[in-house]
Amino acid sequence: MNSGNKLYIWQQDEWPGWRYSHAQLMPLLGQVHQNLGSLAGRMRDQGISSQSRVNLEALTLDAVMTSEIEGEFLDYDTVRSSVAKHLGLDIGGLLPEDRHVEGVVDMILDATANHEKPLTPERLHTWHKGLFPFGRSDMSSISTGAWRTDQDGPMQVISGPVHRRRVHFEAPHATRLDGEIKDFLSWFETSDETDPILKAALAHLWFVTIHPYDDGNGRMARAISDLALARADLGTQRFYSVSAQIQKERNAYYGLLEKTQKGNLEVTEWLSWFLSCLLRALQYADATLTQVLSKANFWHRWSEMPFNERQIKVLNLMLHDFQGKLTNKKWSALCKCSSDTALRDINELLTRGVLAKSESGGRSTSYTLVIYPQQE
Repeated sequence: MNSGNKLYIWQQDEWPGWRYSHAQLMPLLGQVHQNLGSLAGRMRDQGISSQSRVNLEALTLDAVMTSEIEGEFLDYDTVRSSVAKHLGLDIGGLLPEDRHVEGVVDMILDATANHEKPLTPERLHTWHKGLFPFGRSDMSSISTGAWRTDQDGPMQVISGPVHRRRVHFEAPHATRLDGEIKDFLSWFETSDETDPILKAALAHLWFVTIHPYDDGNGRMARAISDLALARADLGTQRFYSVSAQIQKERNAYYGLLEKTQKGNLEVTEWLSWFLSCLLRALQYADATLTQVLSKANFWHRWSEMPFNERQIKVLNLMLHDFQGKLTNKKWSALCKCSSDTALRDINELLTRGVLAKSESGGRSTSYTLVIYPQQE
């Protein structure tokens, strides 16, 4: 229990003297490093094309999910188009630019691809201006590319209706921000004995506790964490998304942030959760990589075989996340075509050996995709 009015960690006399049990974190930290190395090794074994596809999907997911955590929903296809354009990838039919999308994509790509560049106030301000290109958050005007001023009162994280608001956190006063940011950036850019993965977790917590902007602090904290993780594995490409995993565990994320920010600078629990979340993100990425490579292998095998648009659509669905069994009726519904057309499409694929028919016949006849071992 904190004494007096020292409710938040930044009010403690030892701030920012983080304390944690390295021995308690070692087993989990070892697993994270092992999984990072395994994923990086798998990707090194792939061609440039496969690496680019996985990088595209991971960065797109990161941009979409880091925004969704804050309640802002971006169109996935627009984000993917923006990422592809920035990476110079040809995915066909690029969509019109959306300035809100461009800002978050620019930030995430800069954090990952330019991780070797120092993190400075100017760089942070550039990210912030991109996140809020029109100088507004929801219906309110905000300062962009500048630290908050607290002219309307202290910066608080609140929830609930106006008559029953709950204060989850109150940030350091604006007059302290120059010093707080200076200390944070000095630590972030100084090489020390802190494990780089732990540094990513601490940086996330530290920045969001300082809360230097009127809005966008969570998204920027996650980008800073991504930058630290990119430095940890020395990669300019990203094959996993921590933000996507955080979104899945959003309630736990916010609950533990609040608990830690009202704690006493002992942050083992926060670090343990962050490492566990990162580990789950890596495990998901490993499974996704298997799926992506299987899909790439499939299309490589049939690259000289002509397919119509309906066949390409259904085959892609079957390679991704197809629910239930494929039947003539389901094909017809998916492609909005007649039963006869669906049967003709299916029979062509059966003849070519792309699909196989189930043993049961009649109305219960269904079809499965023929998957061959991955070519070395």
